Amino acid sequence: MKAATGRVGALRRPDAAERRPYLNVRWLGRMEFARSLGLQEEIVAKKRADPSHPDELLLLEHEPVYTIGRTPDQSSLSATGRIRRGELGAAHLPHPLFAINRGGQATYHGPGQLMGYPIIDLRGCGQDLHRYLRWLEQLLIEMLAQYEIAAAQRVSLTGVWIDDRKIASIGVGVRHWITMHGFALNVCGDLSPFNQIVPCGIDNVAMTSMEKETGQPFSVETVAASLEKLALNRIGDLRVADALSAVGA
Repeated sequence: MKAATGRVGALRRPDAAERRPYLNVRWLGRMEFARSLGLQEEIVAKKRADPSHPDELLLLEHEPVYTIGRTPDQSSLSATGRIRRGELGAAHLPHPLFAINRGGQATYHGPGQLMGYPIIDLRGCGQDLHRYLRWLEQLLIEMLAQYEIAAAQRVSLTGVWIDDRKIASIGVGVRHWITMHGFALNVCGDLSPFNQIVPCGIDNVAMTSMEKETGQPFSVETVAASLEKLALNRIGDLRVADALSAVGA
């Protein structure tokens, strides 16, 4: 999949459409977590320095890694969910751990998982973080539907679910209303590394994948191509309400 630049269709009011920036989508392949984090920070810095810099969506796979968000409670790093001496921290984990500037508890990223890092200026989207999170969830739900996988949101639980099984996790960070981090969609591959933690701090959660739900093989790059097309079509949904309200809709 090649890097892509797209402009969504015109809004109902031309002046609002003219204010809507591009979305650049890039497929980066397999990448170490630290490198992707540095790339996100670089793009955020560019957008802060130059508001005309386009919003971006980075799509990639990671080498095996655990991450945890901004929280003094690290009990989700424990396989039991209990604070026990010698089990907290990274010592018992089979892969590296990164503490990062996103919300949420511990999760795992690795091969077979599609990572999406939208770097979007929410000042053009109503400065509404909750609406942004729901947009991410709906984007993934609609993409899964293209593969005849019926997924949904769950009240008070961020992410995407199939009944009581979690297929996608979402955790975002925001700096000066510019987003980073994003979503992790389980496409295929080994889910056992989740057994070392309490995923997203939710007790007894069952993690699933597109492959596990359908019994069919999937390529992360192929799914990324589907997500790219949908994101280019749906980015306007994130901005429409704000653009229309700005002109008195």
